[in-house]
Amino acid sequence: MKIVIGIDVGISTTKIVGINQDGTVLSPIRIRATDPVTSLYGAFGKYLYDNKIKLNDVEKVMLTGVGSAYINEPVYGLPTGKAEEFIADGLGARYEIDIERMIVVSLGTGTSIVKCDGDEIDHIGGIGIGGGTLQGLSRLLLKTDDIRQVAELAKGGDTTRINVLIKDISASPLPGLPMDAIASLFGNAQSNASREDIALGLIWMVLQSICSASILSSLGSGIKDFVM
Repeated sequence: MKIVIGIDVGISTTKIVGINQDGTVLSPIRIRATDPVTSLYGAFGKYLYDNKIKLNDVEKVMLTGVGSAYINEPVYGLPTGKAEEFIADGLGARYEIDIERMIVVSLGTGTSIVKCDGDEIDHIGGIGIGGGTLQGLSRLLLKTDDIRQVAELAKGGDTTRINVLIKDISASPLPGLPMDAIASLFGNAQSNASREDIALGLIWMVLQSICSASILSSLGSGIKDFVM
C-alpha cells in the first residue's frame, strides 16, 4: 500500500505524518528544528525507520511550512510537492473537525489566523506571539525552555501574585468585566515572584494575547467557532 508523507517544516519544529491510501494516519512525530534541511531529512529518515516504511512504499512527499522554501529538489528522489501553509492549516482543521465555517488559530513559534468559510480559505491575520515567545521568555526568566517543565511549574502558580485584577483597582465590577478579570498582565509581579507564578503568568500572557488577536481578526466575519 502506497503512503503519502506530509512534512511541515516550521521555524522551531518539524512535524511529519504518513497517510495510507485508505486515509488512515500513521504515527505523527515532531522533532526540534536545527536548520530546515537537516530537520527535514532527519525527521524523514527517523519516521521511515520507526514505522518500518521503505522508500518504494512512499508514493509522494508533500511539504509545507516556512522551512519548505529551502527545499527545491525531490526529497530522496521521491515525487515531491508543496502545499501553501495557510491552506494546509484550514484543510487540516477541517479534516479533524467537520465544521464548514471556522477561524483556525495555528499556534506555532508565532501565530497565524485563517478563516474557513465553505471552500474559501483565507489568511486573515496573525501575531508575533506564540510558542516561541513562551520559550524565549521562559529561557530568560525561568532558565529553561523545556515547555513540559514550564507547564509543570505553572500547575503550582497563582496568577493573582503576577497580574493586576479588576478587584485590585476597583471596589465594584466594571461594565462587562468581573472582579477577577485581568487588568494588567504582569502588572503585579514582584521581584521575588516564584518560578511557579512566573510560569503561569507567561502562559496566561501568551494565550490571552493570541485569543484577543484571533477575536479581533474575526470581527465582521460572523463566524463564532474557533479551532486552535
